[in-house]
Amino acid sequence: MNSNLKKVVTAALMAAFACTATMAIRIPTPGTGGYIHPGDAIVILSGVILGPSWGLLAAGIGSAMADLMGGYFIYVPITFAIKGAVAFVAGSIYRNMGKTPRSRYIAVILGGIADMILVAAGYFLCECALYSVPAAAASVPANIIQGIGGLVIGVTLYPILLAIPDIRRIMQRAKVQL
Repeated sequence: MNSNLKKVVTAALMAAFACTATMAIRIPTPGTGGYIHPGDAIVILSGVILGPSWGLLAAGIGSAMADLMGGYFIYVPITFAIKGAVAFVAGSIYRNMGKTPRSRYIAVILGGIADMILVAAGYFLCECALYSVPAAAASVPANIIQGIGGLVIGVTLYPILLAIPDIRRIMQRAKVQL
């Protein structure tokens, strides 16, 4: 299988994994109508593994599909933009910082911190326009908790995914440091 096809297949798998991780475990957040989920870990790792551009597509599509299938129709484009941005930033941080094994772990952690900031701020701004400032503010704590979970799960899954030879090859071809 050529390298471009492997990257497309891996991006599709990461999108499916992001969708599944988002939908499989849902912890409802009282008063907001939203939920906390482990999908952010896959969003972060999509950027790390696939690089910024392909990570954006995989994370954005997978997360948006979860909203579409979950009945959160109004959030589909918002989620695509926010989760895609998270993967892009996480992938960029990893690509620019990850020169040594230690700095790669730090880059994954910084990607998780970027996730917390972008998700909390992005949904807050969009929900201000959709609802009201108080309603938007109510979702911020849940989004931060979700981001913390994504960071912890992402850092835990990172070495496991690196142990997969095809993942390592895709990262090397994407000019991602290993």
